[in-house]
Amino acid sequence: MLRIYQSQNGVLALAPRIERHCWVCLTSPTDEELRYVQEELKIFPDFLRYPLDEEETPRIELEEDQLLIILRVPDPRHEEGFIRYETIPIGIILTEEAIVTVCLKENPVFDDFLIAVNKVRHFSLERPVLFLFHFFFCIANLYLRYLRLIDKLITEYESELYRSMRNKELLKLLNIEKSLVYFNTALRANDIVLTRLQTGRFLRLTEDDLEMLEDIQIENRQAIEMAKIFSDILTGTMDAYASVISNNLNIVMKFLTAVTIVLMLPNLVASIYGMNIPLPLQNSPHAFVILMGLSFFLSGVVVALFIKKRLF
Repeated sequence: MLRIYQSQNGVLALAPRIERHCWVCLTSPTDEELRYVQEELKIFPDFLRYPLDEEETPRIELEEDQLLIILRVPDPRHEEGFIRYETIPIGIILTEEAIVTVCLKENPVFDDFLIAVNKVRHFSLERPVLFLFHFFFCIANLYLRYLRLIDKLITEYESELYRSMRNKELLKLLNIEKSLVYFNTALRANDIVLTRLQTGRFLRLTEDDLEMLEDIQIENRQAIEMAKIFSDILTGTMDAYASVISNNLNIVMKFLTAVTIVLMLPNLVASIYGMNIPLPLQNSPHAFVILMGLSFFLSGVVVALFIKKRLF
């Protein structure tokens, strides 16, 4: 999809065609859309195609007067009742004519960005650095928002696991653990890109720009710390529940073994007196009662012994 925005009275509005100082937003673009943007803005073809590789890592490239910045953003996915977060690359291309963003698919960061910049007074696309930093802020805030949701999901799944101890809840926690690994890796790579921008080799930054970039780094590093903390908590939780499940299994097996031993004694007496050979009490009219009493007595002694040893 190709969308073109222009700033009109400090608000971004859709435009019919590409003009100077506009924002070209490409999401899941077709070959025709890529070709159109490339021809209109004379952008290097590789700059448009790099962000469409799902495994692309965050980095900065500068070719002549075109700057490519690739960051990774959260990508929520719902699969068979499970929620999982991965990350996908977003490319931001700055040229003298326009700003171009390229992404594999629609992402919440674009809606967040539009809402955020429309609240900014006198926002203009004539300052690409301002656009870039507001976009970075939205990416960092999106990570923080999803991390708070992950925290709630961990609490919810822990409660479910405590009640049921089923594999389904463990799989949910495993999905969340994978999401935190994706987040942690992407956030650290994004932080490297932000640090490189601070050097001033790629963009001319004023003192205000540097302060804004530092604020973005603070938000990004807060997300890194949150992802690390939640990951450590989740790892400890899953290890603890694995130990609980293993211990519960041991308790069940111990109980069943004790029950088997108790039931074995009456069976042993019955087996002995079921043999076709001369046996004590075989002519006594009270043999059945005596043997049953003996069986229950032996079982009672073993049960009492097991209770004393806390095997029941």
